[in-house]
Amino acid sequence: MANITLGGNAITTNGTVPATGTSAPSFTLKSVELKDISLNDFKGRKLILNIFPSVDTGVCAASVRHFNEKAAQLENTTVLCISRDLPFAQARFCGAEGIENVVMLSDFQTGKFGKDYGLEIESGAFANLHSRVIIVVDEEGNITYTEQVPEIGQDPDFEAALATV
Repeated sequence: MANITLGGNAITTNGTVPATGTSAPSFTLKSVELKDISLNDFKGRKLILNIFPSVDTGVCAASVRHFNEKAAQLENTTVLCISRDLPFAQARFCGAEGIENVVMLSDFQTGKFGKDYGLEIESGAFANLHSRVIIVVDEEGNITYTEQVPEIGQDPDFEAALATV
């Protein structure tokens, strides 16, 4: 269980994010086109998993914009932006913001991704949403970097994550 904060108030997650050096747990999420997308769909590519509570919050939206800008410059790398937002909200945001270089994925149906990755918020106003986490996965599906952001309203360390790609 991770002890993090939301607006300075203590909250917890259901577990801890997978450790570096371990295999990324498999997942199947919904795309903005309502198609099932799995970890296996990205076999042979590096992945940056940009995970956050909701694209409708300022810090979350900024992280999508930041990775959208950087993703165009990364070789053999895909940025997956993952939340429990409905795919319709994700599509609306991307259309309004001109987001074209990242893949938006939703865990809205079951929350299984958040549970399996140990980052589902258990308490407080954001209960059942995902905490802010960055995970980098190499071409073989191994985790090479993780960051569980200690305060939900804080930006992740973008440069540290990008340096591992």
